[in-house]
Amino acid sequence: MTLAEHVESLPTSAGVYLFKDSSGGVLYVGKAQNLRNRVRQYVSGGDGRFRIPALMDRATDVDVLVTLTVKDALLLENELIKQHKPVFNVRLRDDKQYLALRLDARETWPRITTVRRFRRDGAEYFGPYTSSIELKESLGDLRRIFPLRSCSEGVFKDYRRRGRPCIEYEMKRCVGPCCDLVDEAGYAELVHGTLLFLRGRSRELVEELGARMEAAAAGERFEEAARLRDRIAAVDRTLERQQIVSERPVDRDVFALAREGGEVELQVLHVREGRVMGAEGFAFSDVRIDDGEVMGSFLGQYYIAEPGGAGAGSGGAGRRVPREILTSEALEKEEFQALSGLLGERSEAPVALRAPQRGDPRRLVELAARNAELALARRLEERSSVESTLEELRERCALGRLPRRIECYDVSNLGGQLPVASRVVFEDGRPEKALYRRYRIREARGGDDYDCLREVLRRRVARREREPLPDLLMVDGGRGQLAVASAIFDDAGIELDQIGIAKERDLGSASLRVKRGGGLKAERLFRPGRANPLSLPPSSRGLLLLQRVRDESHRFAIEYQRQLRLKLSLTSILEELPGIGPGKRRALLRQLGSLRRIREAGEEELAAVTGVSRRDAQTIHAFFRAVREDSGKEEGAGQGE
Repeated sequence: MTLAEHVESLPTSAGVYLFKDSSGGVLYVGKAQNLRNRVRQYVSGGDGRFRIPALMDRATDVDVLVTLTVKDALLLENELIKQHKPVFNVRLRDDKQYLALRLDARETWPRITTVRRFRRDGAEYFGPYTSSIELKESLGDLRRIFPLRSCSEGVFKDYRRRGRPCIEYEMKRCVGPCCDLVDEAGYAELVHGTLLFLRGRSRELVEELGARMEAAAAGERFEEAARLRDRIAAVDRTLERQQIVSERPVDRDVFALAREGGEVELQVLHVREGRVMGAEGFAFSDVRIDDGEVMGSFLGQYYIAEPGGAGAGSGGAGRRVPREILTSEALEKEEFQALSGLLGERSEAPVALRAPQRGDPRRLVELAARNAELALARRLEERSSVESTLEELRERCALGRLPRRIECYDVSNLGGQLPVASRVVFEDGRPEKALYRRYRIREARGGDDYDCLREVLRRRVARREREPLPDLLMVDGGRGQLAVASAIFDDAGIELDQIGIAKERDLGSASLRVKRGGGLKAERLFRPGRANPLSLPPSSRGLLLLQRVRDESHRFAIEYQRQLRLKLSLTSILEELPGIGPGKRRALLRQLGSLRRIREAGEEELAAVTGVSRRDAQTIHAFFRAVREDSGKEEGAGQGE
């Protein structure tokens, strides 16, 4: 299913959308009042921003999370941007960020300031606030309850020199620290109360103020007790829901289930201090137990299963258990008691596990259920689309079987040196990254791609008992690479569908150019025993899938090679060069003086070194020239994002 086709199945409600690339990385996070209309605007050409086409060239998928309101979408968008750090958000969004409050308790006389950027400076930040009006109202209420200073350092020092406070003191919106009208201990109590209030810990704040009020009254400090009484009343009046989904600032995980036959989708919403901070989805097929059993089994795996266990619980031992767990399905009594006990032991505190029927908790469960239904509908739609795509490939490429599992191999080298290869695996149109493999070329000559591919495929054939062969094996290359693959499997007596994919040669015809994520030239597909390449239309779903697999294999190989190059020092890189032994390395360093000079030297200068032949000089110079060119490409790619 193409991105354009998927757009038409999106909901029309408010929510957040995440554009992703072929490897599943998040490129851009946005919010919308109407998800379908907003995403359709991107796919159809954008809204005039010049970077939209660049985003859409790289985007291969879009996920959505529906929310109750647009305000909730604004907040969830902000949290997801902080979590994923998408590159296009940095460039497509305006520099202006949502408003937030900053308070640094380490200052002598801390104050609250309004900022637009969260920084790692040791201060505490609260927000974001989607409305400046709401922020000003909240800040005004806060200063009446906890009258901290609001002036800058310069103004503060000016009033200290004058010896009298400003009008904020007369309005009871500041306690006058500039004129020593409050001691540091009293001011610290105001700061502490402010922090509790901003963190949403209103119950703890009111309890603290109440205890202090009773202590003041018992000590017959009636004026202090009256001030604390007024402060408690002001807190009670001011507390309201501000851009949160729950009146209670409690941590919750919300689980909901959607089902169609044996296909089940479970959605988890993470609510922290009353706000939805993220979500996870889990898909299951051929499920034969009822919904209550599914939910109970899943919860056990999600929180309790040991790392490396099967199912959703893989790595679950690291998950923190929140104070409340809400589910869409009621559990049987015995399972409920067992789970409650285990979760309580894990969190070392009582855990409320329930299936709510009313109020905010029920609305949260309904929201999770809506997202689960959307994810399930999309999965079923994609499955149908994948089936038709694979069937198209089988028919158009004359394959012996449906290519459910595709393996693709690509060879990469840097100026004939540091040769590596990659294998990527796609199952039912999706990457299976746990099955990816990287290969260091051990025996083949670095500049001979055929020989490198031959070595890698021989190693693959040797592992066929431990790793079953795919339905379709693909190589990044034309007739030559495909002939190498065919010879390897023929020699081993293995019948296996194989295909090669290569860019069309540039014949100067504009009709051959097709704008795709993998390049601008049309693709040619090669099959063993066929003289002419296959031709699939650019819009073919089968061709798009093969391009995606090939691009992922190429990316994986290049990434591995760059990692090796960054890992190796220049000295160890010289050790990788054939014919450059310890004596020649010492001579190079002795006569040229440094590794930098070796890298920058020309062929004549290298050949003048004692013991270094003309051929050695050509090898060294070609290698470091390739390193420089590759680094330039990386910088150019980074600037273009």
